[in-house]
Amino acid sequence: MDSGDIILGLDSGTSVVKAVAFSLTGEQLDCASARNRYVRGKDGSAQQSMSQTWQDAAAAIRQLAERVENLAARVVAVAVTAQGDGTWLVGAGNQPTGDAWIWLDARAAPTVERLAASPLARARFEATGTGLNTCQQGAQMAHMDRFHPELLDNSEVALHCKDWLYLNLTGVRATDPSEASFTFGNFRHQRYDEQVIAALGLNHRRHLLPEIIDGTQTTHPLTAEAARMTGLRAGTPVSLGYVDMAMTALGAGVHTGEANTACSIVGSTGVHLRTLPTEAVWLNPAQTGYVIPLPWPGYVTQVQTNMASTLNLDWLLKMASDLLNSFGCDVDHATLVQHIDRWLSAASPGELLYHPYISEAGERGPFVNAEARASFIGLSYRHEFGDMVRAVIEGIGMAARDCYLAMGNNLPGELRLTGGAIRSPQLRQILAACTGVPVRCSRREEAGAAGAAMMAAVAIGAYPSMADCVQTWVTPLLAEAEAPPAALTARYQQLFGSYQQIRSELPSVWHTLKQPVTDR
Repeated sequence: MDSGDIILGLDSGTSVVKAVAFSLTGEQLDCASARNRYVRGKDGSAQQSMSQTWQDAAAAIRQLAERVENLAARVVAVAVTAQGDGTWLVGAGNQPTGDAWIWLDARAAPTVERLAASPLARARFEATGTGLNTCQQGAQMAHMDRFHPELLDNSEVALHCKDWLYLNLTGVRATDPSEASFTFGNFRHQRYDEQVIAALGLNHRRHLLPEIIDGTQTTHPLTAEAARMTGLRAGTPVSLGYVDMAMTALGAGVHTGEANTACSIVGSTGVHLRTLPTEAVWLNPAQTGYVIPLPWPGYVTQVQTNMASTLNLDWLLKMASDLLNSFGCDVDHATLVQHIDRWLSAASPGELLYHPYISEAGERGPFVNAEARASFIGLSYRHEFGDMVRAVIEGIGMAARDCYLAMGNNLPGELRLTGGAIRSPQLRQILAACTGVPVRCSRREEAGAAGAAMMAAVAIGAYPSMADCVQTWVTPLLAEAEAPPAALTARYQQLFGSYQQIRSELPSVWHTLKQPVTDR
């Protein structure tokens, strides 16, 4: 085998860590993965072992070496991305202070409410372009500072998941421009902003914020200890990628040079990103969403994220499988997934309205409300399980439209799709009709790892710019555009006003439902 022909992309998600081998021209050669784990608590906590996450990442790389001949000698660079938000605290000797608070952690909800009412809240939003929510490191650290100060007192640096992996790979404490600017900085210059830090009440914790580096320009060598853990060669350049949302969108085609393009990541959560020049960002009055820089000079993504996308469908199918299994029928989730297109075909469009807020953490896009919960509207005796399946998928599409309109009250010209659910032609048709714009699938399997690997490819000089890299790695993998069906689009357009009206009137109901039951 020739040496020096592979870039290794590492993508650590909430439940799976993937190590992916790419050729220098973007071909995915092989992939290995390791399961990751996190623990939920009744207090709204969601925590993940930092040491285990690093061990899982190293294990995924070792597994990849078993699948790719002579991997260590062939890798010219490693790139790392991971789940965004959350707080990964590191103390003396680069050891974890404790388990990480991940993005699913909801404990900071009262702190978000308090900070949102601050007179500095709008200035913070104007700088970051990002609304406060319980997922974010800034809100979580502000909450820790007030209720668990010992966590911060015992720490030397506050990192995100990918930063923690980068520290273990290189020994360097750093973060990237994307998470730095939407958490503690300004998306225009992509550095820390002292007014933002002050708005979060964290001036006295300023020393915990790490150096900001751009992985398209700066790499650090793999340490000897990391080489021992992963089986790679010490000294291999390592590139710190941007947050996984940006990397996945980049790899799936959020920006290939055209104007007004967007990308929806249809996974357990829903992530909706549109690309625009930095100076064209529109900040909504509700102060929601994110502005996340791209590793493409002059461009950012404006983002709205649903806490739950296909998680809503997983919930409904789990209800069905649990019920069937309780009567002795051996039916698993995968079997039910095979019937989705049949159920969609049998059900009439737009019979029900479903608001897809099934997450225990509530919702964060296009509004922030930790109490938000899912609901069906319009059920009658004649409706069947298939009608509910269709309503859930339509609700996911309506939520996507809701998110895009919150980025400037207009829709993108074309929507690129990625995520396992888009394999269903009918689901793509529903998403196209709900948003009212053509959709185009990316055939890229591991878009997040690919986006990070593209940054490494630019860093090592394999491509002169990200624009050149995209033309080779991304554009050829975009399928033909699929136009939204006219009749279906008209029906969803008719219903969308009601969808928005109902969700604007539900918060008082959600609040009442959250009240504790008093003893009688």
